[in-house]
Amino acid sequence: MESTSPAVAGHAVFETVIGFMGIAWSEAGLTRLSLPQRNRDAVERRLLRHAGSAGSNAQPQWVTELIGSIQAYAAGEDIDFSGVPVDLTGVDDFRLAIYDAARKLAFGETTTYGELAKRAGHAGLARETGAALGANPVPLVIPCHRILAAGGKIGGFSAPGGSTTKEKMLAMEGVRVGPPPPAQVSFGF
Repeated sequence: MESTSPAVAGHAVFETVIGFMGIAWSEAGLTRLSLPQRNRDAVERRLLRHAGSAGSNAQPQWVTELIGSIQAYAAGEDIDFSGVPVDLTGVDDFRLAIYDAARKLAFGETTTYGELAKRAGHAGLARETGAALGANPVPLVIPCHRILAAGGKIGGFSAPGGSTTKEKMLAMEGVRVGPPPPAQVSFGF
């Protein structure tokens, strides 16, 4: 397994209606995405800790478009991130298969860790699939928030805010997770 990381060409921190987010990219594509945090500095620290310092913040056209798409998603729009170039240099074949299968999930579509493992050609490896998604460097673009535990439970989420963030992201896509709403007590007749 190769342990090299993608060479970062630039990064950007930007504001959305749900908080500050950030991305880092290489010549080949997106290398890191930081989900919403309360302040710009926290996102900047997180990006630089994971991505290293970037040589330039000049944004290629696809990066400018991606930032606009992320801001639109945060504002509640149905956005398809499947065409975003992603640089997964150094990621092993198992994780690549899991990430590829996850990228096929559409806005508002969910599946379980076990089913995603099966779709990726690794049936029976639900726990390993969860670990792979926990290491996902570009959440949202690789939509790990759309993967649920067995029985429709929320499951874990390694981004800031944990499973609460995951639940909020799913709610933005019209997905309700958790106990069903209370049944109506009576119809009055």
